[in-house]
Formats: sequence, structure tokens, C-alpha cells
Amino acid sequence: MSATQSLGGHDHVFLGASHDRNQRRTMIVVGITALTMLAEIVAGYVYGSMALLADGFHMSTHAGALLVAALAYRFARRHARDPAFTFGTGKVGDLAAFASAVILGMIAILIAVDAAWRLASPIEINFRPAIAIAVIGLAVNLVSAALLHEGHAHDHDHAHSHEHEHEHHDHHGHGAARDHNLRAAYVHVVADAATSVLAIAALLAGQFLDWVWLDPAVGILGAVMIASWSAQLMRASGRILVDTVPDPKLAAAMRATIEQDGSHVTDLHLWRVGPGHNAAVISLVAADPATPDAYRRRLSGLAGLSHVTVEVARAQPG
Repeated sequence: MSATQSLGGHDHVFLGASHDRNQRRTMIVVGITALTMLAEIVAGYVYGSMALLADGFHMSTHAGALLVAALAYRFARRHARDPAFTFGTGKVGDLAAFASAVILGMIAILIAVDAAWRLASPIEINFRPAIAIAVIGLAVNLVSAALLHEGHAHDHDHAHSHEHEHEHHDHHGHGAARDHNLRAAYVHVVADAATSVLAIAALLAGQFLDWVWLDPAVGILGAVMIASWSAQLMRASGRILVDTVPDPKLAAAMRATIEQDGSHVTDLHLWRVGPGHNAAVISLVAADPATPDAYRRRLSGLAGLSHVTVEVARAQPG
């Protein structure tokens, strides 16, 4: 005997619990960053300051990455019930996060190359306006980080209820409910804030101690730090995109729950379809199998399962 779970009519909306709130926060940060960027570029042209121009164009790369994050939220919400997306649009944010991580890595490379060039061929630095620019940039990024961090702090709240499912919490410690798109936006502003702090320290040392070499040296240190964050974000979002098992403990608990009556799991696939939402396909054999819905009810006590398909076969005698 074989059977497959019958779900009836249902949607595939697997967006994070704080999806709309995170979209609003990200759009606010995009606006703040864009206004600061425009102000620095205009002021740079008006006052002939290369430092202002450089910082303005540098900020434009972060503004672009943040805009990608904001548009990803909008796209995911708009197409959440589009049947063209087999398991919804919950992973659009992970795609945006991966793209942001690549942009962050490119920024790190550009900073490192420029810093190495300045270390080999020092240039004269106008310390006072450079420090002022760095302080303004730091203030903008701290405000942006506070907005995004407050949203990040709610990522592990009650997740979206999906019809017949339970509330989803990240009990397993594997970041199953983490919104990588929000994390990418947060990393961008934190990276910019960190480089501003390092730049301020280096510029002060250059102005008062004549350690001009420290400015490009700190630039290289900042580039290494940003590259490390980029790699971590790329790895985390990339694992979701290629459907690695998001929570091995959950997979093991599923297997143990199904097999407690002598049934045998022959195949189990578990993957993430959105922040706090996992899908699973389970094949099993049993001498006297229950119905697929009965096995699904057994699994209902496990947090994080939003879409479960069960295939049942009767074991052949002998």
C-alpha cells in the first residue's frame, strides 16, 4: 500500500514573522543612507573635497545593497501567493542576502587595494574635514544599525501561522528563524560603522602623532574584517539556497518520532522554505502502517515544520 499526505487547499506563504516590519525598517535605512550619500556628493562638488566625494560614492554601494534588501522584501510579499513559486517566496530574502554578501566582498577588495596603494605611496591628508566626515558617517550608521538591530531582535518571535500548523520557534539553535536578508542589511551598516570607528582612530593618530601610515593600515584591517563578515553571510545564505538540511537535530527528531512504533523511514528530505519555516518529504514502510495524516499528527509537536508530505508503503512479508 502506498499513499501520500492529502492537504486539501492551502497556500504556501512562508514569510518570516517580522517580514513587513523588517521591510519598513530597511526602507527607512535606505532613505537615511541615500540622503547622506547625496549630501556628501553635492558638498564634495561644491567645496572641492575629494574626501567627501570618496565617502559619498563609498556610501552609494551600501545604499545600493540596502535597496536590494528592501526590494526583496517587497517582491516576496507581492508574489507570496503566486503559484509560479512552488514553495512560495520565503527564500527570496536569502537570495538577496547572498547578493549583498557578494557586494560586501567586492567593497572589501576595493578598500584593501586602495589602502595598499596609499600605504606604498602616502598622500597628504586634510585631517579635520576627513575626521568630520567619518564622525557624520558613524552617526548615520549607528542610527541605521539601531533600527535594523531592533528588527533583528524580533526575528525569533512567533512566526507566521500556516493554516493547520503550530507556532514556529527556533528551539534547535541553528538559526532556522533567522532572516538573512535583514542580517545582510545589518552587516552592511555595521561594517560601515566599524570602518568609520577605525578611520577616526587612525586619523586622530595621524593628526596628533604624525602616524600617517596608520590610516591605510587600518583600511587593510577593516577590509579583512568586512571580508570575513561577507564570507560568513555568503556561507549561511548559500546553504539555504542549495537546500542543505537546516536543522540536523530536527531531522533526527522527525525520524525518531516516525519510527517509535516500528515504522521505518526509508527517505527523509528537510529544507528551509522561509525564515522559521521548513518543508519535509518523508517516505516510510511499516508492517501495519497508519494513514499519512496520522504520521503528520505525530510530527505536529515538532516546531518549525510548515509543509510536510508523507508517503507510506506496506512492508512486504518475508
